[in-house]
Amino acid sequence: MLRTERRFARLFVGQSLSVLGDRVSFVALPFAVLSIGGSAADVGLVTAAGLLPLLVFTLAGGVWADRMPRQLIMLASDLLRCAVQTAAAVLLLTGTARVGLLALLMAVFGVADAFFLPASTGLLPLLVPADRLREANALRGFVQSTGLVVGPALAGLLIAAVGPGGALAVDAASFAVSAAVLARLGTVDSAGTAGGADGGAERAERLGFLAELRVGWQQVRSRTWVWSGMLAIAVYHVVVLPSVFVLGPVLAEREWGGAGAWTVVVIAFGLGSIVGDVCSYRLKPARPMAVAAVAMAVASCQAAIIGSGAPVWVIAALEAVTGVGVSLCFVLWETSLQVHIPERVLSRVSSYDHLISVALMPLGLVLAGPLSDSLGVRPTLFGMTVLAVPAALALLALPAVRHLPASLPSGSESESESGAGPGSGAGRGAAVEAVV
Repeated sequence: MLRTERRFARLFVGQSLSVLGDRVSFVALPFAVLSIGGSAADVGLVTAAGLLPLLVFTLAGGVWADRMPRQLIMLASDLLRCAVQTAAAVLLLTGTARVGLLALLMAVFGVADAFFLPASTGLLPLLVPADRLREANALRGFVQSTGLVVGPALAGLLIAAVGPGGALAVDAASFAVSAAVLARLGTVDSAGTAGGADGGAERAERLGFLAELRVGWQQVRSRTWVWSGMLAIAVYHVVVLPSVFVLGPVLAEREWGGAGAWTVVVIAFGLGSIVGDVCSYRLKPARPMAVAAVAMAVASCQAAIIGSGAPVWVIAALEAVTGVGVSLCFVLWETSLQVHIPERVLSRVSSYDHLISVALMPLGLVLAGPLSDSLGVRPTLFGMTVLAVPAALALLALPAVRHLPASLPSGSESESESGAGPGSGAGRGAAVEAVV
């Protein structure tokens, strides 16, 4: 893949460094809040502040990503995120950081994310042939998973040496590198070359903003496997992930000995994710969404594992298993969207994906701290798993999920709804420009 798809390879390298920085930040940010006297609720507040803008700006990001060169939107987003993380690092290193300031900076970071995410999903099918999308997504996932292993280790060293501020400075530098790579890509359209006739003509036919949103929504609601998958992923983000972003670090700080123990758990999860990415690269399931549903059920056990009271090494080993599930689930989900959704509306569909799933996550992050204060950390964690696992398994009751094929029939330009509404596979197979 990296030898034959040169532009993807270049972007792969730049995004790899960016992901490493993000994984450092993933560990550093909760401890940055705790280091300035913040509480569990403050950790949730700051984390949620970075996600709330997705509620407001994600749909706009999807429309603009289907109108403009997607790599230019990603470039602007990287530059803004670099500036935000630099400011946060300076505040922490100079001892002037406050919870409110960090929350404000993370909100600006979230605005950049809201435009970056739909553009990145839509860019991949412009760099890679359709029959290699699963491999490309697995490689992207491999980078993210490897970052979970290397990033926390680097974060631990940086936190020990210069504090959380130093860790965030590394993340800022990684965004600068990613921006430099994107700046060298040039313009890419649906024909795979600058100024290609098909892509240019297609994007020139613009409707009004709301009309374009409606087109994207039609693509979502006409496919049972898409809207049901989005709802199940929303449950995972709202119910399960607060255990990782909020309650896990709190429990580690109170009972496990601090950041070092939490780093071990995160690294173990990353190792499991790497295994999952390798499986995604090698395996070719005929019914990818059915496999994704089972994998999501495994991933949804994370909260109960973290709250189990088991020794840290046992928790780490079980988290590695859930890491396999997370990687399998999201590689198969992303690839299914890219194969079955027409390229011209892919970013808009992706924006609904992020809105319905990721953008609702702040609700869980904000509630996790108060609920744990009221019910106790462990009962809250067990309740998360009781809610999330059945939601994932419920997908298997839907024929459109169980029977969705891995690829469209040869020459097909539409998708029927045993799998659903119109969907072009042929028009996106020529080229694709990708991103993490």
